[in-house]
Amino acid sequence: MNKQYVDLLIVGAGPAGLAAAISAREEGIESILILEREQEPGGILRQCIHNGFGLHRFHEELTGPEYAQRDIDRIRELNIPVECGTTVLSVSDQRVITCVSASKGFRRIQAGAVILAMGCRERPRGALCTPGTRCAGIYSAGTAQRFVNLEGFMPGKRVVILGSGDIGLIMARRMTLQGAKVLACVEIMPYSSGLNRNIVQCLEDYGIPLYLQHTVTEIHGRERLDGITIAQVDKKRIPIPGTEIHFDCDTLLLSCGLIPENELSQGAGVEISPLTSGPVVSDNLETSVPGIFSCGNVLHVHDLVDHVSNESFKAGKAAAAFIRNPSHAEARFAVCDGTGVRGTVPQRISAAPQEDVQLMFRPSDVFRNAAAVVECGGQEILRKKAMIYTPGEMAVLTLKKEVFSTLSGDTITVRIEGEKNNG
Repeated sequence: MNKQYVDLLIVGAGPAGLAAAISAREEGIESILILEREQEPGGILRQCIHNGFGLHRFHEELTGPEYAQRDIDRIRELNIPVECGTTVLSVSDQRVITCVSASKGFRRIQAGAVILAMGCRERPRGALCTPGTRCAGIYSAGTAQRFVNLEGFMPGKRVVILGSGDIGLIMARRMTLQGAKVLACVEIMPYSSGLNRNIVQCLEDYGIPLYLQHTVTEIHGRERLDGITIAQVDKKRIPIPGTEIHFDCDTLLLSCGLIPENELSQGAGVEISPLTSGPVVSDNLETSVPGIFSCGNVLHVHDLVDHVSNESFKAGKAAAAFIRNPSHAEARFAVCDGTGVRGTVPQRISAAPQEDVQLMFRPSDVFRNAAAVVECGGQEILRKKAMIYTPGEMAVLTLKKEVFSTLSGDTITVRIEGEKNNG
């Protein structure tokens, strides 16, 4: 079988893949191909019909489809081909992509560089160990969002949401606006995992109670869900007897976290971080396999699509540089998580970065009157104060490229100083 060749192949036509392709073309790369398993480009934004997107990038408030359409229009202006309905089966460490589609069948494509932009998926019920029968009426929040916003189906009329991720919070509002009664949002942690603005706009504005430090302990119903029982949990997340609350409901939505889609990354031999569940990358977003880059929610789960696009522009630019000069520079600095920090990206930084380096991480707890501190070899590089750091919001620290020439150590540590307050 003859292999097709492209300079740059991008897996995924969501906001990350589209932004990376735009950036690479603007850097002068002509031979680009985007492969997308869905029938249309745009990714998850197609079903996110609420507003709040684009404030950082476009300085105006857009819906998800409006945000996606701007990049789709730009892709078309640049004549970058997007093959939808195409499933990528594997990516090799030599950048050979195996894919299949109804229109073109089984193919192998050799790429000069690859950008992995497959996004993420929701944590399923099976991973939550929730007791009860396998009755109808239990959906992930994203599945319910697709039903309501794209396919015109209502999952149910009396709803409880388990988990306080952003999709679940947004669906609490959406289901209410569609006429359902959202009885409660239940979160096992002592704090919400969603953005504060979504807690206010989607729960508080509609009088929907948020039960922190609670979880579902029983699911009732055989053919169809007819109720659930929740209970308060202790510090070890074990239900406390006597704290049970019963809800009569026909629908349970699960919003219990997102997982990067990294089966293709693992197949290519890419090193995966146990903290982010995404690839380990350097400051130019190159993985441990030369010529394979990663960006967006497949790298680490973001709060804002604006940050996804910004990161993906960098990936496209870096991939273009690799295509022109296929070299894999070893990183000098290792980035480590200190107290209060979880899953810093990137994990490696070169000796002389070409641009300022953005470190992104999630705090491990809620910290008030705190400061994020970056250190190397006993030297404080950066200190950023904030009234609050919370796991529901990604923290972003920018290190000036000039600072790296002054550092004597080889390990950069990110930590949080402050008052831990999960109440």
